[in-house]
Amino acid sequence: MNKNETAHILKEIEKNIGNIDPLEFFGINDKNLDLIKKFEKEIKITARGNIIKISGNEKEVDLFEKKLDQLIDYADKHQIINEKVIKEVMTENSPEFRVEDSSDNFILYGRDKKIIKARTETQYKLIKEIIKNDIVFAVGPAGTGKTYTAVALAVKALKNKTVKRIILTRPAVEAGENLGFLPGDLREKVDPYLRPLYDALDDMLSEEKVKTYIERRIIEIAPLAFMRGRTLDDAFVILDEAQNCSQMQLKMFLTRMGPTAKFVVTGDLTQIDLPKSQKSGLLHAIQLLKNVKRISVLEFDIKDVTRHKIVKDIINAYSKEKEK
Repeated sequence: MNKNETAHILKEIEKNIGNIDPLEFFGINDKNLDLIKKFEKEIKITARGNIIKISGNEKEVDLFEKKLDQLIDYADKHQIINEKVIKEVMTENSPEFRVEDSSDNFILYGRDKKIIKARTETQYKLIKEIIKNDIVFAVGPAGTGKTYTAVALAVKALKNKTVKRIILTRPAVEAGENLGFLPGDLREKVDPYLRPLYDALDDMLSEEKVKTYIERRIIEIAPLAFMRGRTLDDAFVILDEAQNCSQMQLKMFLTRMGPTAKFVVTGDLTQIDLPKSQKSGLLHAIQLLKNVKRISVLEFDIKDVTRHKIVKDIINAYSKEKEK
C-alpha cells in the first residue's frame, strides 16, 4: 500500500464472526467474500480465520459494518448464508431484513429467509404467555395463527437449544369422514390429519432438515393416542385441535408433562367434531385449570384472523346463524 492510499484510510476495524463456520460464511474458495467485495470497492476487506479486517473512508466503513452485522446475525441464526441474502443486504433491497429481526414481534427467520413474526396483538401476547408459563391454552377461530405461532416458537427453542425436541400431536378424529375407508396402513391413514403441522414446519425449516429431524426423533409428529404412558420432557409439546379431545384424553395428555417441558394446547370450540353425546375436554380443562399457577388461557377472536380477508366474513356469517 503506497503513501497516497494510506492517506485515504481514516478508519480500520476488525469484526469477529464468532462461532460461525468460516467456510460457510466466506464460501468455498471465498466465493461469498468475493461477492461482498464487489459491492464494496471503496474499502479494503480481508479475512483470516474468524476475523474480518475492514479499512477505508470512515463513512464507508461505518455503512459496511452495519451490513456486515446483518450478515453475521443471519448466518448465526441459520449457520449459512447464500448469494441471495448477500445481494439483498448489500444492495439494501430488503428493508424488513434489517428492522424486523430486532422488533418485539419477531420470532425467527424461516425457510428461504422468510420472516416469521407475530402478526396480531394476540399472537404477540401468545409469545409472551408461552415464555412466562409452563402450559398455555390458545383458543379461538380458525386462521388466527394459534398453532403456527406456537410451532414457530418451538422451532426457535430447538434452534436455541432450550429444548432437545419438538412433539406435535393431534387427536385423529374423523371430521365427518370414515378413517377405515381410507387406503394404506395406520400411518398413511393418520398422516392427513397431521398435515397442517407438517405445513407449518415446512415454512420454517428446509425439507432436508425436517426429514432429518423426524428420522432422528428430534421432531415427532404423531396422533394423541401415541402419547399414552410416556413422560414428555426436555421438549416443546403442542397439542393441536384439542377441542376434539375427550376429558380423559386431555387429562392423559396434560399429565405426560415432564419437569423441563413446555406445553401449548390449541383449539377452536366452534369446530368440535366429537359425537354429540361426547363433551369436549378442552372447555372442561380451561374451566378447571384457569386459576392454576403457571397455566395461562389466551383467547383469540375474529380480529386475529390472518388468512384471506373473506375468512372473517365467513366466520361472522356462521356465528350469526348460530346465534339465531
